[in-house]
Amino acid sequence: MGQIVAVTAGKGGVGKSTTASQVSISLAAAGKRTLIMELDFGLRCQDIMLGIRDKVHHDIGEYISGEIAIEDALIKVDYVNNLHLMCATKNPFLELNPEKIIRVCDEMRGRFDYIMLDTAGIGSAMFSVIKAADLILMISTPDPVCVRDASLLSDFLYIKGHGNQKLIINKVAKTFASDDAVADLDAVMDDVGIPLLGVVPEDEYIRICGAKGLPLPGTTAGKKAYNAIAGRVLGANVPLTLAY
Repeated sequence: MGQIVAVTAGKGGVGKSTTASQVSISLAAAGKRTLIMELDFGLRCQDIMLGIRDKVHHDIGEYISGEIAIEDALIKVDYVNNLHLMCATKNPFLELNPEKIIRVCDEMRGRFDYIMLDTAGIGSAMFSVIKAADLILMISTPDPVCVRDASLLSDFLYIKGHGNQKLIINKVAKTFASDDAVADLDAVMDDVGIPLLGVVPEDEYIRICGAKGLPLPGTTAGKKAYNAIAGRVLGANVPLTLAY
């Protein structure tokens, strides 16, 4: 049965959706059948970042409403094998129904090795959806506000019984070690209070490739970081390093 991974964050703009797409790409490149399920109802971005905006004709909202078959909601990503996207609905008035989303997740477990949930918000509905996840990836930058919000969200999730959480520290600048705002990455991990899964450096290629829907070059620091994170998700003994 496929594993459900929920990607979440306590604050917007920390790179949650980018992390969801890039880790999924790395999992797919490792031979794992992977699905990105986008849950930001009323908004969407994954189709742009994955370079398939012109291929999207249907979305998860239409499938949940019974208007289309599941095959119509699954969009194949062109530049990597084994990767599909299920877009969020554009309808801002369609409420996220946790029971229906979880049913879709359960259906997809039989078809994919990994179902990556690109979550949105921290309301009760999203908490219920995240409860179905086997692993939660908490995304934060080293910024003190983001760290505090990630810590608060992590505590809420623990209260709700979501114990398998791992931290990804994103957008780490070269100057981070000399920044007085937070002493070091260990301090970020301690403040959030969950084990560290990976560190992603600031990399201009991540922004450029995401905006153009292009794959990250394999030699970039960002690509190496995402590959390492995917490897740890798969259970490989990959050293925790930060390279630029």
